[in-house]
Amino acid sequence: MVSIATWNINSARLRLPIIERFLQEEQPDVLCLQEIKCQEQQFPAEALAKLGYEHQAIHGQKGYHGVATISRLPLKEFSRHDWQDNGEARHVGVELLGPGQGMVLENVYVPAGGDEPDRTKNPKFGQKLDFLERMTRWADAIDRPTMIVGDFNIAPLESDVWSHKQLLKVVSHTPLEVDTLQRFKDAHGWVDLGREFIRDPERYFSWWSYRSKDWKVNDRGRRLDHMWASPDLAKQAKSHRLREDARDWEKPSDHIPLITEFDL
Repeated sequence: MVSIATWNINSARLRLPIIERFLQEEQPDVLCLQEIKCQEQQFPAEALAKLGYEHQAIHGQKGYHGVATISRLPLKEFSRHDWQDNGEARHVGVELLGPGQGMVLENVYVPAGGDEPDRTKNPKFGQKLDFLERMTRWADAIDRPTMIVGDFNIAPLESDVWSHKQLLKVVSHTPLEVDTLQRFKDAHGWVDLGREFIRDPERYFSWWSYRSKDWKVNDRGRRLDHMWASPDLAKQAKSHRLREDARDWEKPSDHIPLITEFDL
């Protein structure tokens, strides 16, 4: 079995203690982190290597964004796509060597898109849609077993949000974003692994705003984080789960980790 985890950590240095806790408790083979918010040389590589995650691919920048894939299994960096088209560090791809050999694992942080779902008033929203269109053109040409994971910043299904009706005009759940993400999905026939195991319309959230004083009482969550796989690879997925309790850990991220296990 090979286990892959993903987590928008919202600062790898600030939240190193909970990354270490998660790795010790879950021991995934690979962990993909988004929003590491540091340059490559500032990433806590040594501390994570001491826990056995010595194989690392880090794509960082100063203060914002950034992604890192750390692994107990050998890997080699495969690609860095600039789907934002402005040099931001939002993607790193690796190829697994040894167990899971040949799987390509893409780690992505899609832009949030600002507050106003109108590209004429809010350029950030347009950048998000364009980012997804570039990803879609890339997905058209994939010819290897691939998994893409990370913070997509879109909750596509009605059951992926606390209130479909109230969020229809809120960035992350607008029909335009959902349609744009669907085109990306169709371009490669991606299988949404989360919803293979936690079936719609079952509640499934991965993010709760820091603005909510008691996230559990209000439970105003959204499923912004995803793990998708090529059709053949998806058939080998054996389990999928989330660590919702991590939203309550000391100095938590506003996102929680997701884990999928494969029989490769």
